[in-house]
Amino acid sequence: MTLIIRDYRDGDAEAVVALLYANAPYRVMTPRGLHAQVVGSPARQHYRLLVAEDGHGRIGGFVRAAVFADTKDPGLSFASLVVAPGDRGAGVGSALLAAAEDHLAAVGAHTLYTWAFDEPAAHGFAARHGYRRGRSASYLRLDLAPGGPLPDRADLPSGVQLLPAAHFADDLPRLHEADQECFVGEPGDVTPDAISYQDWRTTIWDRPDFDQQLSTVAVVDGDIAGLMLVETDDRGRYWSSGTAVHPAHRGRGLARAAKAHSLHLARDRGLHEAYTSNDGGNAPMLAVNRWLGYEPCATEWRYIRDLTDRA
Repeated sequence: MTLIIRDYRDGDAEAVVALLYANAPYRVMTPRGLHAQVVGSPARQHYRLLVAEDGHGRIGGFVRAAVFADTKDPGLSFASLVVAPGDRGAGVGSALLAAAEDHLAAVGAHTLYTWAFDEPAAHGFAARHGYRRGRSASYLRLDLAPGGPLPDRADLPSGVQLLPAAHFADDLPRLHEADQECFVGEPGDVTPDAISYQDWRTTIWDRPDFDQQLSTVAVVDGDIAGLMLVETDDRGRYWSSGTAVHPAHRGRGLARAAKAHSLHLARDRGLHEAYTSNDGGNAPMLAVNRWLGYEPCATEWRYIRDLTDRA
């Protein structure tokens, strides 16, 4: 098999997203969102998308590799690898991963985080390439069709409003500040403790897939107390990419209320399925999602490699 590892080019986005959906149908992304991510990511991320192409121009795998944009440590990086089932075992994944590691090491990354499907072949691949297993993530699906399991909107505590993120379009620095305060302490390997306003706009607000109407902000007596971020695609699918409540307002049911409100709006719009993911140790949010009617649809495992030990 002829194998070419090359950088993303204009025109690759549809094939890459189709490959992602075929292998991880619980992910939500559009070609325009992927393109914007590749060409417009913050400079500090050193973002690259590499594809594996056969001798006939067909893309059989890809890897997205970058430094995290939302943490103080500039040496923390990630790689997201997908290989078509028919191309596995032929060196495609190994070649892509090696190229990603070379790139990240060259820009100063010392630690690389990736995810693996919960299947023996994926675990074996990670182990053979020097990765150690870390945390798990649960992917969940909710049927948004009329009559589905979505419960009624939760009653709002006194003084609470639920507003679309679009309401804050003229006050984005305030929303960025609230984002930083609310996501403090979120379970995970990488602490989201430092993202500039401009990088926040680039990676969240200005992304084509970010849905300003379904993303929901909880306001208590005029103060932003919580927010949930939503992305949508052109196939009727909804992705909850993050939900957090300010420490001072936790325990009041705001996350439950905001998520239910947003999901009802999504169903009213005609979206037919919703997806989200939770760190395996995030028991409170897993409980909220179970209450909403989400059901597990996949598990992935975090794998970690120290890039400083590469020969």
